[in-house]
This record gives sequence, C-alpha cells and structure tokens, in this order.
Amino acid sequence: MKYTNEVTINLPRTRVIELFDNPDNLKQWQEGLQSFEHVSGTPGEPGAKSKLVYATDRRRVEMIETITLRDLPDAFNGTYDAQGVHNIQNNRFFEDGPNRTRWVSESEFQFSGFMRLLRPFIQGSIKKESQKLLDDFRAFAEGQGPG
Repeated sequence: MKYTNEVTINLPRTRVIELFDNPDNLKQWQEGLQSFEHVSGTPGEPGAKSKLVYATDRRRVEMIETITLRDLPDAFNGTYDAQGVHNIQNNRFFEDGPNRTRWVSESEFQFSGFMRLLRPFIQGSIKKESQKLLDDFRAFAEGQGPG
C-alpha cells in the first residue's frame, strides 16, 4: 500500500527542520507516544535505530525506527517496523516561499502475518492517521513560532 500526504507549514524551512529534527519534540506532536529510546548507531544518522512506544485506549504498539537517509534540510527517510507491519517513509521538505515550507511524505506499508488479513479494513485509517501526523506537526510548529 503506497500513498502520499503533504502539508504546508507557515514557517521558514530552517525553523521547520530545527523542530522536526529534535527528538525531544516528538511527544509534542505524535499523539500517544510514550517513549523514544535510542538503540544503536549514531543518533540521527543513517543506520541509527530507535525504539518508539505508543499507547492508545485500545492497544500498545512498539516499533523500531531505522534511519535510511538524512539529507536535511531536503530529506529524511526511515523504516518503521512493528509486529506484522513494515513502513517505508520518505520525507521531503520544500521552500514554498520565504516563510512557508511544504512537507511531502511518501509512505509504503507492507503487511505480514495476521496484519495482512486486516489490511483491507485498516488501510483507510492508516492514510488518515498519516495525514493527522503531518497536521499535528504543523500545529505544533506554527505554535512554536519563528524561533
């Protein structure tokens, strides 16, 4: 399952990247994030692995992030692995005027095991959650101001 989401943020790209690239900010815009723990590699660099734990009313999800590309301010890519789900995430950041940044997020989800059976029922909600994540970051970033 492949799809693209995007959002325009009313801040300069340098400020957007400053906020995006700081792991201390993750809990401010990723709903349900309980913890972010570096596991291996050089933090923030390709090959680095981190464990993310999310909790919602219905479930707890643990995933491993592996950074595959760090070419900021232009791009940041990674994979996210949870039980039965492999997510390839490619993020691009474009200057869209002097004080506007467009974030384009390309997602590819691969399902295995029991999750493969659930795919038809959850793919719509996954796309909506992906857009919500971008929208939540925009609200967080714009609330922080130009710095």
